[in-house]
Amino acid sequence: MRQGIRLQSPALIISLIALFAAFGGTVYGAKHKKRMNGKAIRVKSLPGNRVKLHSIPSNRLKPNVLRGMQLKGPLTGADINELTLGQVPSATHAETADAAQSAVDAQTAVNAVNAINADTVNGHSAGCQIGTVSFAGACWETEERNKATAPDAAASCASRGGALPEALQLAAFANEPNVNLAAGDEWSSDITNVSGPNSYAVITVSAAAVLDYKLSSLERQYRCVMPLVS
Repeated sequence: MRQGIRLQSPALIISLIALFAAFGGTVYGAKHKKRMNGKAIRVKSLPGNRVKLHSIPSNRLKPNVLRGMQLKGPLTGADINELTLGQVPSATHAETADAAQSAVDAQTAVNAVNAINADTVNGHSAGCQIGTVSFAGACWETEERNKATAPDAAASCASRGGALPEALQLAAFANEPNVNLAAGDEWSSDITNVSGPNSYAVITVSAAAVLDYKLSSLERQYRCVMPLVS
């Protein structure tokens, strides 16, 4: 007996057509996924929390598209990145003050390094700078200075914070090891007599520690006596 072809119901045929259309649309969408661009996205259809952080560079935004944040109060230090600020004038002055203080500290350090033959004055350590030597509680210059009149010599020592030595102390200093007074004689601070205005005699000391006197208007070599440096 011959078997005939069985006809399918219309509902089954429609279901099969719908199934094939669904598969075909999925494949098409997956195949063309990479071709989607901004025009395919409806305006305001993507909320902000669906955009990945740092995924949109600033050069992709239109100018003035982002409005400034509304401030609810005055700015505080936490709101400002100090790295974006230039140096304020007070900071410049502070650096200048630091430099000045550093210079003072440096000079103090130099004085400390140069201090030799340290003594104690009122319980505090003290010494002499280079070019001087400790003697009789003060710092005596080791080299005599160029010739000058007695008042000019006294003024020169005073400008350096020192004074001419007393005559007997200068004689005692002349007998110290490695000390040589000037070949002629040197001024001391002792005056023997005054015969009139700016006319007086001053005691001098020779290299052999011999005391003599000369008119103050004459020129003799001299050395200054400085206080100890604490």
